[in-house]
Amino acid sequence: MIDGLEVLPVRGIGDVTAGDDLAALITTNAPWLRDGDVLVVTSKIVSKAEGRLVEVPADGPEREAAREAALASQTRRVVARRGPTAIVQTHQGFVMAAAGIDASNVDKTHLVLLPADPDASARALHAALAARGLRVGVIVSDTMGRAWRNGLTDVALGAAGIEPFRDHRGEIDPYGNELELTQMAVIDELAAAGELVKGKCDQVPVAVVRGYPGAGTAGTPGAVALLRDAASDMFSLGTAEARADGLRAAATLPTGTTGTTADRAAAVARARALVAGVIAEGTLIDAGQPGVLTCAPPAATAAALMRFGADLHRLRAALAAEGLSSAVAYTDAGATVTIGGETPA
Repeated sequence: MIDGLEVLPVRGIGDVTAGDDLAALITTNAPWLRDGDVLVVTSKIVSKAEGRLVEVPADGPEREAAREAALASQTRRVVARRGPTAIVQTHQGFVMAAAGIDASNVDKTHLVLLPADPDASARALHAALAARGLRVGVIVSDTMGRAWRNGLTDVALGAAGIEPFRDHRGEIDPYGNELELTQMAVIDELAAAGELVKGKCDQVPVAVVRGYPGAGTAGTPGAVALLRDAASDMFSLGTAEARADGLRAAATLPTGTTGTTADRAAAVARARALVAGVIAEGTLIDAGQPGVLTCAPPAATAAALMRFGADLHRLRAALAAEGLSSAVAYTDAGATVTIGGETPA
C-alpha cells in the first residue's frame, strides 16, 4: 500500500553538453534529494552528456536526407511506414516513431539519438549518486505514442535501483480471485508521473518522485525487462505490413499436411465460405471424407484449367489463413486437397 506520492521538478540544470557530469548537475540543483527518491531523467540529457548527437544541415533537402540516414542507422526493422512517418524497432529493442530520434530542445544542426544502452546509463547515474551517499532509484525516460490510443506519454527506457514491475500474481483480490497475469509496469507509471512536472518546453529535464517504496535497491533488472520478445508479440507489424507479409507467405505456400488433425471442421468451413464467391462455380465438391476436398475444373478448356490452378491456390491460401496445412494430388478428373491440422507456429 502506498500512502501517497509527491512529484517534484529539478530546476536550474540548463543546457547539457557532451561529457557533463549528470550526477553533479542534479545534486547541485536538488540538494534536497534524499534516500528512497526516484529520479526520472529525460533521455535527451543522458544522450547529450554521452555525445549521442548527429550533425545535420540546418534546413533543405540535405537535412531530410541526413535524418533518413540517421533513422536507418538506428533501425533494426521497420514495423510500419505511412508517408513520412516510420514506426521502427530500434537496436535497443524499443518500438518507436522515428527510432526516438529527436530534433527538439537541441540546435538546428544536430539530432539527438537515444542512449546506446539506457539501462547502462541508468546504472552509471545510480552508481554516481550512490558515491555521493544517495540511495535512489533512477529512471531514464522518453516520450512514446501508444497502440490503439491517441496522445503521448513518457515511459521508461532505462532503470536502476528500482524494480521494473509491481507483481501481483498469486495475490487474492477482495472477491477471492487469484491474480494470474497482473504485473504493473511501475517504472513506466513513474516516468509518466515525472513528465507532468517536467513539461516539453520548460527546460526541466529531471523530476523526483517521492514516496514510492523500495527505491534505491541495488541489482534490479532494468527496463529491458519490459520489452516483449518477438515470440509473444501479437502486433509485431503494422496492418498494411502484416497483410503484405501474408500475401508473400501465400505466394510461397508449402505443400504438406503437418500437425494434428483435431477439430478442423469449422476452420475448413470458414475457408470454403471465404473462397465460395471467387472461385469458379462447381469447382469444390464435398468428397464425404474428413480432411479431403475433391475439386474439378468446370470445363476441360485451356482457360478453365488455368483458372482451376489459380482457384486451387486460393483454396489453399484460405486454409493456410485458418492455420491449416494442405497438399494437392492431381487426378484425371481434377484434384484432391488433403487437409492437415494446424500449421506449426
